[in-house]
Amino acid sequence: WLIPLFDLPVWARWGAFFPALMATVLLFLDQNITVRLVNNPQYKMEKGRRKGNMLDGMHADMLIISALTFVTSLVGLPWLVAATVRSISHVRALSIFDSAGKLKSTIEQRITGLSIHSLIGACVLFDKPRSVLTQIPTPVLMGLFMFLGTSALPGNEMWERIKGLFKDSEKAPKERWSAVPRSVSTLFTAIQIACLGAMVYVKESPLGVLFPVVIALLAPLRFALEKTNVVKKEYMDVLDDE
Repeated sequence: WLIPLFDLPVWARWGAFFPALMATVLLFLDQNITVRLVNNPQYKMEKGRRKGNMLDGMHADMLIISALTFVTSLVGLPWLVAATVRSISHVRALSIFDSAGKLKSTIEQRITGLSIHSLIGACVLFDKPRSVLTQIPTPVLMGLFMFLGTSALPGNEMWERIKGLFKDSEKAPKERWSAVPRSVSTLFTAIQIACLGAMVYVKESPLGVLFPVVIALLAPLRFALEKTNVVKKEYMDVLDDE
């Protein structure tokens, strides 16, 4: 059941270091980005936010995923990774809005999450559920994934700023970042779009294995923009506060 790690020659063990490091960066960032989006203060959730508790919320998630990744790596099973789009759609489906469309609160419970993953487990372990899935046309599944992606866009500040590029600033509703000069917010949004394009390009190219490196470079780029005063700190604090 265990992967014979020590059967590998020494050179292969060292050769696996860089790919393993990139995989670690990808798993770490994917998990933290997803958790950050799901636990955004706009959803007004209370659980998992005990200050100073190292086994609460995001810390507990990372601890459990680290342990599971270690075990699955030893036995050759797939790693557990965060499902960003599905997670955002899930939390938005549990959100309660008022008559004006403003988010009031989020229903915090474990039933839907348990049900979803129980069904996923049933499809993995049993033939009957898998045979039902094979009857679903591929275009229907692709349409479902597209809907999940587009439905997760509203409320995303980058998406809202992209739409704001095509609006009359004098007539458009005031947003949280409206206090930032339009030229600065436009520049910051353009840099984000360029970074997104770079990630997609690398991911789809023969160098797709370097995709985690591009993600890892986003944090140094953010600090470089601030240190070089391309985007002043007070503006960066507003634009990057999501």
